[in-house]
Amino acid sequence: MAMRIKTGDRVYVISGKDRGKEGKVLRRDLGKDLVVVENVNMVTKSVRPSQKNPRGGLVKQEAPLRACKVMLVCPACGKPTRVGRAFLDDGRKVRVCKKCGEIVDKV
Repeated sequence: MAMRIKTGDRVYVISGKDRGKEGKVLRRDLGKDLVVVENVNMVTKSVRPSQKNPRGGLVKQEAPLRACKVMLVCPACGKPTRVGRAFLDDGRKVRVCKKCGEIVDKV
């Protein structure tokens, strides 16, 4: 099934330890159905010293979470919603908010 969430979307976490948090999608992995959301599912990772990070040590970073655990936040109504599909008059396919019916994609 196609993932209906894109990079840069605002999403709401609906389950897990970070339930209720909102954030922006930083990355997504279509093959594994994963998304990385800003300031959600933070983990502590041990990093070896390198040229980029000469001190090394413990670094907090976002870990991926399943795409089914997040819902898109509609930019028009501001509520978490399911995503529908619609075709415009010129034949383009766009994402549509199921709550208010507004187009989610920037046209």
